[in-house]
Amino acid sequence: MGLGHTSIFVALADLDGYTLTYFYRALFIQDPSIDIPNVYAEFVLPGMRLGLFKPNYIHRAEFESLSSGSMSLCIEVESLEGAIAHLTTLGYPPSGPIQSTSHGREIYAYDPQRNRLILHEATATVLG
Repeated sequence: MGLGHTSIFVALADLDGYTLTYFYRALFIQDPSIDIPNVYAEFVLPGMRLGLFKPNYIHRAEFESLSSGSMSLCIEVESLEGAIAHLTTLGYPPSGPIQSTSHGREIYAYDPQRNRLILHEATATVLG
């Protein structure tokens, strides 16, 4: 029978209720489609939804103890250099060099609460 799910989306803890909302608003250059200040924000993006929630005080310690999560938010971009420039302008330049992989080029960056972002530019052979 399964879960009977209707959709799946990614949710990240925004510890103070606004830092990540502000960051992703600037990164995607769009306002969240749902914005409940200091509680929850949700961005509807091509191919996914990204929710940002302020953890309830009962669960807050679970998120504060993480130096970085095990999840990566992979963002496919049209221009890796353009994406790097945009993140750098926001004050979060990627760490390390651009890596060439079998599926394209990518670089790692981190949002203000140390969630890993993988900026990925696919090669023409992967796209076509």
